[in-house]
Amino acid sequence: MSRQRKRSSAQISSRRRRGLNIWLLRHLQVALASLGRLTRAPLSTLMTSAVISIALALPTGLHLLLNNVQELSGNWEGAASISLFIKQEVTEKSVEQMAEKLRVDPAIADIRLITRKQALDEFRQLSGFSGALDALNQNPLPAVLVIEPEATHATPEAAEVLLGRLKTMQKVDFAQLDLQWVRRFHAITEIARRGIIMLASLLVLAVLLIVGNTIRLEIQSRHAEIEITKLIGGTDAFIRRPFLYNGLWYGLFGGIIAWLMVTLSIGLLDNPVTQLAKLYNSGFNLTGVDFTTLLGLLGGSTLLGLFGSWIAVARHLSDIEPS
Repeated sequence: MSRQRKRSSAQISSRRRRGLNIWLLRHLQVALASLGRLTRAPLSTLMTSAVISIALALPTGLHLLLNNVQELSGNWEGAASISLFIKQEVTEKSVEQMAEKLRVDPAIADIRLITRKQALDEFRQLSGFSGALDALNQNPLPAVLVIEPEATHATPEAAEVLLGRLKTMQKVDFAQLDLQWVRRFHAITEIARRGIIMLASLLVLAVLLIVGNTIRLEIQSRHAEIEITKLIGGTDAFIRRPFLYNGLWYGLFGGIIAWLMVTLSIGLLDNPVTQLAKLYNSGFNLTGVDFTTLLGLLGGSTLLGLFGSWIAVARHLSDIEPS
């Protein structure tokens, strides 16, 4: 009895595998047939894909531009720097030891020590009160530790948390963090980010309309073929399948062309931007399309093409009935 059950279970499993293989083979055949149909009309396929790619390249390029601006801001000198004013009675050796301990903090990228003598010399040079300073019996200026947080701790919220932790140190008399420009910069980038999302949403709608209209025209051109297929018993799912793959290919081709357009634009701008950065003693380079962005672009464009064709087929296929 148990052998019969095992044999029956094996037969069911084998039939399921054969059914799955047949289903995958049919979809592969339809996908390749749809691709062949598009390649037989290369000009119209290229034009449709190019229009889709322009709609996709614009938000992708703006997204990369915003990322590069944010990366550039992290390289600006004095970005979100924290100034720790050390108590007067702390010796210079103790300040140096304190700086060495802080260097191992993962939240801190760099520390610059301004000794009391360096602070006095700088103040004398910039203030113009060298005569008055010479009359003083002792140096009134404290030593200062200028701390630059890591990029992950350079946001206003994270920088304030780091400031609160540093100013509680025993040797610190006063701690200062100028967040005004940081807040302004993050406010501007947040506005830009939301603007890009709004623009991308509108262009996504445009892509759906482009694909949907293209599939609608193809359905109309194959009106007689669809009627005959329905007359001989073809189901809606069977008729729908090639149109869905057409939309999928349109979306994929549009994503690939958009990636090429953005990559070419980055390549054309890279050398001038590098030369400009060198004039400011910066090693900044433009960041291109990384693997995650490329995967999102191609996957998103393919899904948009598939969804746009699904809408068009669901809307117009039901209107065609054999008379």
